[in-house]
Amino acid sequence: MQRVTISLEEALAGAFDALCAERGYGSRSEAVRDLVRKAIAERGAETADGDCVANLSFVYNHHVRALAQRLIDIGHEHHDLVVTTSHVHLDHEHCLESMILRGRTAQVRAFADLVRAERGVRFGDLNLIAVEPHGRHAGGAAHRHGEHDHLTPQPG
Repeated sequence: MQRVTISLEEALAGAFDALCAERGYGSRSEAVRDLVRKAIAERGAETADGDCVANLSFVYNHHVRALAQRLIDIGHEHHDLVVTTSHVHLDHEHCLESMILRGRTAQVRAFADLVRAERGVRFGDLNLIAVEPHGRHAGGAAHRHGEHDHLTPQPG
């Protein structure tokens, strides 16, 4: 393990300490490691052209004409990317949809853009994690589960 020293302004250090306490970190080092891992994973996901897993969450107004059906149709047209969906009613007009996606990063991004561009969809956010598919367990034994590989998050 390497030791890294950083300097923070007093106000920033105080806000960081509050964040560490709020999230239950035992030390600043644990929090910094998590922040660095997240930044590296996000950078890898932004530039990756390989495989990924992702969560697309968005709010939409189900009263917008035929929107719910269009969203269902888009999901069916891209069934190879959509692993599962979760649907929550927020109020009399709005729903929260969360889709777990898996596939090539470019295709997942294009799918998310297609969904978010639908009239009536708001607050869409894509959380994407680059993965490396392989047919091995951590111990190294190779095998497959039907037609899918294991997906391991890229190092970070």
